[in-house]
Amino acid sequence: MNGIFLSDHPGEIFRVFPEELRGRMASALSFLSPEPLTGEELLFHPLRREVEVIFSTWGMPRLTREQWGELPRLKAVFYAAGAVSAFARPLLERGILLSSAWRANAVPVAEFVLAQIILSLKHYFQDSATFRSPRGFHQVPPGPGAYGETVGLLGDGAVATYLDGLLKKTLSVQLRHVPTCQAQDQKSLLRLFQTSYVVSNHLPDRPDLEHLLGEELFLAMRPGATFINTGRGAQVDEAGLARALEKRPDLTALLDVTYPEPPPENSPLYRLPNVRLSSHLAGSLGQETQRLGETAFQEYQRFRQGLPLEHGISLEAIAPFEGKTRA
Repeated sequence: MNGIFLSDHPGEIFRVFPEELRGRMASALSFLSPEPLTGEELLFHPLRREVEVIFSTWGMPRLTREQWGELPRLKAVFYAAGAVSAFARPLLERGILLSSAWRANAVPVAEFVLAQIILSLKHYFQDSATFRSPRGFHQVPPGPGAYGETVGLLGDGAVATYLDGLLKKTLSVQLRHVPTCQAQDQKSLLRLFQTSYVVSNHLPDRPDLEHLLGEELFLAMRPGATFINTGRGAQVDEAGLARALEKRPDLTALLDVTYPEPPPENSPLYRLPNVRLSSHLAGSLGQETQRLGETAFQEYQRFRQGLPLEHGISLEAIAPFEGKTRA
């Protein structure tokens, strides 16, 4: 079977598909180009009409339905990353199979959040911010710890599901959930924020969920509680969050994502002492990205054997994520 690597950022291909993996892949199929192709290079490649499968990752070009028509033998695209709504529809409308490594990308996010939850339940972030001299030793009341405490999870996608399993295996906490289908029910959200000592956001990146989490919810949190966001910044009314944190200095917000990203220079999120910003670190980084390439290759092997894809994407699945007002 004839394949290519495709990305408008070719360096990402080498990061996600390391040399050893590319060697195994080259033993399983024929690559029509020794180097990754960009979208423009693909459209002018002399062998483009022979391409049967594509392996891609971040930097996947947004080709039109007609441009995909320049690859008449293309059967499947294996995307070694997460969200696909930006480019998927023209592919799927032509009947081309699409697989995404979104479940594999959920693993490091869940591990990241697990660490933050444990530290939050110990009041680590409050304590370390205060302990800058001998006078700061034990100035912050200790956190409740994990035993029997309540953790709230927003959403029920891959990250929330995997995190739920990690929490059940490693901590003796009580778990509360608001699934995505109930996310716009403010009563359900309010109960979660009122009862959980840590709330972690894993709602999907959909236009109907923008600015869903506002000041009232944060003000309702328990004394000393923590809000964690590794979902998307646009789901949070960040102005309302900032007001709540100013009124409630006992609260802590751990924000790995914001909107926009990074926040503008005058954002109060930079100056509030009870905010910890990180630079979108939770997803696959470093060697973790290789898990995505492995997942894409495993999906190809299933496809080659005539088995159903484990991580296939349908038009129905991407529809709620389309039509965004932001990039």
